[in-house]
Amino acid sequence: MVEDQRPVALVTGSTSGIGEAVARRMAAEGMRVVVHSRRSREAGEGLAAELGGSYGQADLGDEAQARGLVEEAVERYGRLDVLVNNAGISWPIPHGDLAAATAEDWRRLLEVNLIAPWVLCTAALPALRVAPGGGSIVNITSHAGVRPKGSSIPYAASKAALNHVTKLLAAALGPEVRVNAIAPGLVDTPMTKDWADAHELWRERSPMRRPAQPVDVADLVASVVAHGYLTGEVILLDGGLNLR
Repeated sequence: MVEDQRPVALVTGSTSGIGEAVARRMAAEGMRVVVHSRRSREAGEGLAAELGGSYGQADLGDEAQARGLVEEAVERYGRLDVLVNNAGISWPIPHGDLAAATAEDWRRLLEVNLIAPWVLCTAALPALRVAPGGGSIVNITSHAGVRPKGSSIPYAASKAALNHVTKLLAAALGPEVRVNAIAPGLVDTPMTKDWADAHELWRERSPMRRPAQPVDVADLVASVVAHGYLTGEVILLDGGLNLR
């Protein structure tokens, strides 16, 4: 029996929206995919079965669970080639209402959006360093981390920090591991379906006249993973809205 040599990708937050599209695209690229969610176990197991991969449930705000997610993937497959840090949290807090952005809001957003990706990167590093062809980390951040936008100041700050961490990691981990970030603007997902003002903004002001679809992000993730020379980049994917 020939051992399965297909690469392995762990995609966090991958039972819906961007993460699901990325998981499907990684599978279409011939990878074995580890699907992850914090709560949606049934959906995660179903998607993993469909893609011929596996499912791991973890609260990434819990360091032990985050590390365990990576350890289980490596133990199961004996390798890890790609880590896509997609999972994140957000809720609206008006930028001008400083008192509304509590210290607890800051802590929770930084814990999940910044510290958890760091923990996952450090846990995955031994396997990524020895991945055939080199390991790849892709952080899904946000245009809010590039421009003064976003659902809240703490959220935007968490994504800006992850963009900078991306560059620092790329400088530290090359050539064995490449690290890049994709910073989408509005993406048409179940979470954003009621954001009427944002949808109108993208339809009327962006050169592409629409928000991104999850598959647009997934296509770019696949290109970044496949590009063996690209590292340290934060790629803004907002349909050109930044030009306005």
